[in-house]
Amino acid sequence: MKKIKQILAILLVVFLIGLYVTTLVMAIIDHSDTQNMLKASLFATFVIPVLIWAYALIYKLMKK
Repeated sequence: MKKIKQILAILLVVFLIGLYVTTLVMAIIDHSDTQNMLKASLFATFVIPVLIWAYALIYKLMKK
């Protein structure tokens, strides 16, 4: 079980780093659709970690 948690944690860190890089690239690129992509990337950058934290908290509370 510990190995699975470590692998999932590493995958989530890589995913979040990818979101941050995507947000940075969208902020730099000047294209007609860039504004919408930047908004979506910023939304995902903030919402996904909060959802992961909430799911982990609910799982911890339900397990007890």
